Amino acid sequence: MSFTAPVKDLMFNIRHLANIDEIAKIPGFEDAGFETAQAVVAECAKFNEGLVAPLNWEGDKNPSSWKDGVVTTTPGFKQAYKQFAEGGWQGLQHPVDFGGQGLPKTIGAACGEIINSANLSFALCPMLTDGAIEALLTAASDELKATYLEKLVTGEWTGTMNLTEPQAGSDLSMVRSRAEPQPDGTYKVFGTKIYITYGEHDMADNIVHLVLARVTGAPEGVKGISLFVVPKVMVNKDGTLGARNDVQCVSIEHKLGIKASPTAVLQYGDQGGAVGYLVGQENRGLEYMFIMMNAARYAVGVQGIALAERAYQKAVQYARDRVQSRPVDGSLNQAAPIIHHPDVKRMLLTMRAYTEGCRAMASVAAAAYDGAHHHPDAETRKQNQAFYEFLVPLVKGYSTEMSLEVASLGVQVHGGMGFIEETGAAQYLRDAKILAIYEGTTAIQANDLVGRKTARDGGQTPRAIAAQIEHTEAELVRSGSADALAVAKRLAAARQAFLEVVDFVAGQAKASPNAVYAGSVPYLMLAGNLVAGWQLARALLVAQEQAAQGEELAFMQAKVITARFYADHILSKAPGVRDSIVEGADAVVAMPIEAF
Repeated sequence: MSFTAPVKDLMFNIRHLANIDEIAKIPGFEDAGFETAQAVVAECAKFNEGLVAPLNWEGDKNPSSWKDGVVTTTPGFKQAYKQFAEGGWQGLQHPVDFGGQGLPKTIGAACGEIINSANLSFALCPMLTDGAIEALLTAASDELKATYLEKLVTGEWTGTMNLTEPQAGSDLSMVRSRAEPQPDGTYKVFGTKIYITYGEHDMADNIVHLVLARVTGAPEGVKGISLFVVPKVMVNKDGTLGARNDVQCVSIEHKLGIKASPTAVLQYGDQGGAVGYLVGQENRGLEYMFIMMNAARYAVGVQGIALAERAYQKAVQYARDRVQSRPVDGSLNQAAPIIHHPDVKRMLLTMRAYTEGCRAMASVAAAAYDGAHHHPDAETRKQNQAFYEFLVPLVKGYSTEMSLEVASLGVQVHGGMGFIEETGAAQYLRDAKILAIYEGTTAIQANDLVGRKTARDGGQTPRAIAAQIEHTEAELVRSGSADALAVAKRLAAARQAFLEVVDFVAGQAKASPNAVYAGSVPYLMLAGNLVAGWQLARALLVAQEQAAQGEELAFMQAKVITARFYADHILSKAPGVRDSIVEGADAVVAMPIEAF
């Protein structure tokens, strides 16, 4: 089945929820208003629909392969990546000074969703490069920036992040890769890194690895970790490529999904030490790596939305085509396409509502990022930063867990045919599973939400968000339509449940940490559900107004129905989740470990 990018919905969010024309008032973004966004997103859709999307199924059947240290990507990937780089897509939201286009994240995120919908395995390569660029922009010396940034921003070279080791997964205090200082200011890096996405491939002439390692004599734990640039191929002073560095790909993983994306095991220093260059200061590597990590966490959330969109489109097409049974209301006296059946409509609406809710949340988060990093007013930057940081674990955690449910429903809509690989629905379910795991599992996102984003400031940020939601409720009530009043009722109940959980988390995090953290993932899911529902409520208000003016009537009516469905079928779960968090910890804590 062909893929059609959801340009209309992306542009609705960019215009009405993210307020792109307000972002265009920020110095440096003057040319990045709605018309620019529309042109860029439309061109992105055209490129990915025509070139990248057709390679998705091929990548699942013919994944990347490894032989004698060389990784060969899926047929067609190398050529598609060349066109991707030549089109300037890698540098979309990166600085003009280094060859980028300098567009807001609000536009870049929409394009990120499109390429990930088209081909998740392919999109992982530029996603990791984006993270490497962010880290170097923030922490690297002028010399490192001059050597590497333009090549990364233009897509001529790609980037990776090297955190995980066989004994060190999410607990980076256990990193054992070492770096030995050299008289010329470089370092010799030794160690093994695993799960390195696009750690070796044939799509670019060089790969810039950002590697966590301990300098000789560094303190134990996370305080002794430094960050290094370790290129696959050494770079001469004139910018040309020199000798191969001492880093080898010893294997790639055989995975449940995202099979075309080579996940490498990299060995550093088997021939005397890989040459590395310190990023920033020694022992501050984790701080710098978290710049990459936060960029990647948001991007992975967008991947969840992207994959959900692809699964939804496939399910809708199948439901239109598959003829099975007469409608229960007797409207047809013969077997009909299954999209006529109420439960199939319920599943499709669930898929659609989840996807559109998370898409709206991600778009608003991207706008907050733009305000936090570029707005001229310090207080506005501060408020946007707090809002964005609170939303990152929601975008990552809620959207990726959502994608699993949506992809599973996609298989269910197909029935037995969905369980057959040749149908294609199963690929989305397999691909979706990794999204809730990498760049920090859902539990790690939830721990961040509890500790850093809620308990640390006594719940000030989530309460401020709840106040904004209450303002939207008032607008819904003033609107007076039956749909708006129904959504207002559900939104108010979910907001109240959320506030009670915030009080519990902020009040008990120190006194009863096990009880609070037992409900950390449900808290994240409640918060994500609320914020996504809030954005769809805002969308409903806009859609009602646009429909009254005769604008895009069918689209706007569908937007209203989707928001109403979300409120009645998804947002309505919030009070029950509140109960499981505030009143449900005893059973979790009480069960002795020996009983498992």
